[in-house]
Amino acid sequence: MSETSVSRARILVVMPESTSAKDLVAALEGDGADVLWVREGQSAYDILDTEVVNALIYPLKQVRIDGLRLQKIARDRNASICAIAIATPEEIELGIEAMREGAYDFQLMPLNFAKIKAVLERGLSYQQLVGEVSNLQRRLDERYRFGGIARRSSAWQRIYRQVEQVAQSKTSVLIRGETGTGKGEVAKAIHQQSRRRGEAFVEVNCGALPEGVVESELFGHERGAFTGAATARKGRFELADEGTLFLDEVGDIPPPTQVKLLRVIQDGRFERVGATQTRGVDVRLIAATHRDLDTMVDSGTYRADLFYRLNVVTIEVPALRECHEDIPLLVDEFVRQFADDNEKNISGVSARALDILIEYEWPGNVRELKNCIEGMVVMSSREGMLEVDDIPRYINRRERTFAGVDFRVGMSIKEMEKMAIRETLKAVGNDRRRAAEILQIGLSTLYRKEIEYDLR
Repeated sequence: MSETSVSRARILVVMPESTSAKDLVAALEGDGADVLWVREGQSAYDILDTEVVNALIYPLKQVRIDGLRLQKIARDRNASICAIAIATPEEIELGIEAMREGAYDFQLMPLNFAKIKAVLERGLSYQQLVGEVSNLQRRLDERYRFGGIARRSSAWQRIYRQVEQVAQSKTSVLIRGETGTGKGEVAKAIHQQSRRRGEAFVEVNCGALPEGVVESELFGHERGAFTGAATARKGRFELADEGTLFLDEVGDIPPPTQVKLLRVIQDGRFERVGATQTRGVDVRLIAATHRDLDTMVDSGTYRADLFYRLNVVTIEVPALRECHEDIPLLVDEFVRQFADDNEKNISGVSARALDILIEYEWPGNVRELKNCIEGMVVMSSREGMLEVDDIPRYINRRERTFAGVDFRVGMSIKEMEKMAIRETLKAVGNDRRRAAEILQIGLSTLYRKEIEYDLR
């Protein structure tokens, strides 16, 4: 057995006292493995709760041992664990089920030590590779994380590339997308990867400012410039000098201020409200909007020359409903964040609950999802996993139906069962493991029913 895998592995052996068990433990220890040998199931559960193990060798059926449950718990702790089931000749079907559930192999008594070693070599080598890939992915995630979350959808991979391309330039960037999609996080990522990363990142939401104070907020004012201006005040452009200014909801800037904004973009010069002195700034401008600026230009409510200055490079941020594959990552990150913030022992979201969250359209996008998860964590009275009944009713009120399902009075139970299995398989793209979960039956039962109803 290689020095790079088994000799450094921690192997949990669950077997009653016997000559065969002693010989197996001795053989594994002779190859340099750290062997934890327990005689019954409860001790194995205790170890899995407190120790990290790389491999599990266990009997499918013994006193106080439910082998498949033990394997499931081990895989929950270490998804790539090398599990080897031990079966009797009467348990071959159960051994096959164990492999379907993630075991690397099942062994019949008497044990073949050479084969066990070969399986361990393969499984532990794969586990080592998974660890290396995981470390590489973690480093990539740290490089490309926006707002603390790495996105996987192709749309966001395109955004990552665009950010890399534009970050080092001085070019103005216009970020488009619906409210709550993460436009601000894209702007921050551009700043963090730019040459100005050590300078200020100043942001202002133009849509949240009353029309009468937008100009003062952006360009500052002198003392006495208007009622209430008791002192002179710098605007956001001055505060962002040498750094980056992010104008969120730039489509809400009123027409009079658009003229002054165009000038400072063109030559970096402006006057404070109530001043005659012209000031100069060096600012990288990033703007964002959920509005259709093209239509506003056509209707005359937005200056065309300003739009062209802002729209040198455009980054389109997709709605969350277009990136369903990102939802599990976002949910996982938000659960971890809010569980820590609220000192709650919540580790994640159940598979059924996650399915509902993935299928929901999220009109409020990532912001709505984040608020939803925060509420679920805060209001949950349980520990462990968040469940379907933790999801707000406005999201979870929809009944799931499949087109083409037509249960009629007079149908036999077998006919109804066949239809349910067929339509469920169709709905999940023939993912049998997922179909078995939805139908709440074992994987082996599903295989048997497919054969029985000629569905394969």
